[in-house]
Amino acid sequence: MPLFRFFIRSGEKVLLTREPGGTELGNQLRKILLDPATGDIAPRSEALLYAADRANHVHNKVMPALLGGEIVISDRYIDSSIAYQGAGRVMQANEIARLSKWATDGLIPNLTIIMDVPAEIGLGRLNGADRLEQEPLAFHERVRREFLNLAAIDPDRYFIVDATQSKEEIRQQIASRVALIPQLALKESRTTK
Repeated sequence: MPLFRFFIRSGEKVLLTREPGGTELGNQLRKILLDPATGDIAPRSEALLYAADRANHVHNKVMPALLGGEIVISDRYIDSSIAYQGAGRVMQANEIARLSKWATDGLIPNLTIIMDVPAEIGLGRLNGADRLEQEPLAFHERVRREFLNLAAIDPDRYFIVDATQSKEEIRQQIASRVALIPQLALKESRTTK
């Protein structure tokens, strides 16, 4: 992952993690949530399982890393639940947000990078399909719209990248945006003196 390597080369301690997963419990929940063999899960149950994973993940991995001075890069976090379980499952996004806020004790990322691509292009890039990826195109279009809505509401916390560009263009744009995070800019100015 280029962002991970960017921070490591800068001398930062970094935790690279994912949701669902990131812990032993999370990996078990990941199997349940994403395995097509699991079949249909009631939307509220699905939201609660993601929240359970997130609560455990934040408690056991994310907060200890942050308290230890590490940078945390997570593939998915609260916004994914708002988009997938809220918009995708046509549930109230504010209820999913409230559940996620409770599960994380209010921990919000400094920056959320949205790799934006039209749903039909994104689905066409898949090698295999997990339980969520097998949802119809309309589901994925609702998810994409919700991510873009979240970004429009809080443009300082979100960075949208056109994921139809080359990997190098994407990498450069992300590196430029990450360099603007105040905590990182402060560290950089201290190390250059």
